Amino acid sequence: MKKTWIVGGCLLVGAILAGCDSSAKQQNGTLLSENETLKAQLAQAHSALEQAEREKSAALARATTAEAQAAQTSSEATQQADTGAFANIEGVTASANGNEIHVAIEGDVLFDSGKETLRSGAKKSLDKVAAVLKDNYAGRAIRVAGFTDTDPIKFSKFKDNYYLGFDRAYAVREYLSSKGVEPKSMSLSSYGPDVPLDTKAKSRRVEVIVVTP
Repeated sequence: MKKTWIVGGCLLVGAILAGCDSSAKQQNGTLLSENETLKAQLAQAHSALEQAEREKSAALARATTAEAQAAQTSSEATQQADTGAFANIEGVTASANGNEIHVAIEGDVLFDSGKETLRSGAKKSLDKVAAVLKDNYAGRAIRVAGFTDTDPIKFSKFKDNYYLGFDRAYAVREYLSSKGVEPKSMSLSSYGPDVPLDTKAKSRRVEVIVVTP
């Protein structure tokens, strides 16, 4: 009888152990499956995050480009308006160059050949230039520069073209000052024959250069 109980007990224990082992394997399989699922979900989340970061970077790049284009368009529009203020002034051509407005006044309108004294007809143009400077550029730094053609001076009191260019720039500066342009805002320079244009007539000029913000 005891042997029967022992055998039966052994069988019962074996069955229980087998059942436990089967249950453990099933649970382990479930955990492995859940782990794989979590890994897949984590990988998907990482992929979605990376995609979101790429889209954010692309959006920022587009916004930066659009802002730069808008600023350039605004700057170009401002420069066009600035140069347009000098339109229709006899002998005057205005152009934008970076943050500067170059107002070129023809030398043949301003002076007789080899002279530094302003012609009477030049004052009409300079009056209009002075009005624009006072109305639009009060307080701005202004450079007045004299330019000549490349022909060497032969019949003149000036030693060379640099002296002529400087005295012509000085004459223009003094006249603009007499019309209310702040003299302390205007500096003087002479390039003489160093920056010729495509014709001698165009090369002879005085430029009023306004430095904009």
